[in-house]
Amino acid sequence: MDSNSVREALEQMGMRPSKGLGQHFLVDGRVADRHVSVAGVRRDHVVLEIGPGLGVLTERLLPVAKKVIAIETDRRMCERLAGRFGSEPNFELINADALDIEMPEFDLCVSNLPYKISSPITIKLLEASFKSATLMYQMEFAERMVARPGTEDYSRLSVGAQHRADCKIEFKGPRSAFWPQPRVDSAVVTMAPRPPTYKVADEKLFHEVVKVLFSHRRKKIRTTLADNAPSISMERENVLKALDGTRFGDERVERLAPAEIAELVNLLHRQAGRP
Repeated sequence: MDSNSVREALEQMGMRPSKGLGQHFLVDGRVADRHVSVAGVRRDHVVLEIGPGLGVLTERLLPVAKKVIAIETDRRMCERLAGRFGSEPNFELINADALDIEMPEFDLCVSNLPYKISSPITIKLLEASFKSATLMYQMEFAERMVARPGTEDYSRLSVGAQHRADCKIEFKGPRSAFWPQPRVDSAVVTMAPRPPTYKVADEKLFHEVVKVLFSHRRKKIRTTLADNAPSISMERENVLKALDGTRFGDERVERLAPAEIAELVNLLHRQAGRP
């Protein structure tokens, strides 16, 4: 499917690409082929596709998967997808916003995600049970997912993703592979979920601390946590006691690996006397 075919298909449906939704349609078949190949789809896999759009990935997934469950929010897109693939016995179409529904059971997720929902969909996926996800993201987002401590791209997203999964950029998707052409390149990322490789005494506290610290990433940890103690459901005095004599007080979160943040959180948890 080239850019002219996409234009014609959208005109037939009375649609235009939505800037608000970050819609950029994949028109390079080589990129689509590589995306599906990297995902390693087999005949025993149930594949979830979020935002199939015009079905460029769908048509490549159906011949190699046990089942493809496509979630598409736009009714007109759903009508077109049903017309193209509705007769396929291994195709299921759900007309809904993927952020608003309970995820179906699946083995792999293979999707070209709209830029606007990249973050909330990634968080939601990490709460599900699956083998791996192979997702097309905006390059900047992909680089933040895999960023290491001490780098400019290291962020709350980096910690959240690496806390729950092994993430790897597989290949670059040039902006010329999409219509309309975005201003930035994209990248396909594989995300394999796993439990944290370190002990975390309190998951809720872990994520609260990460959120607070990265909201003030340039400040010292002692100052940030003491000034924002209510945000992590602690007393200022207990925060200061937990950090007293440790290496964390004068450190900045942007230099701490997820395992080190977990160590910090465990100190706070112990000082707070939580079960």
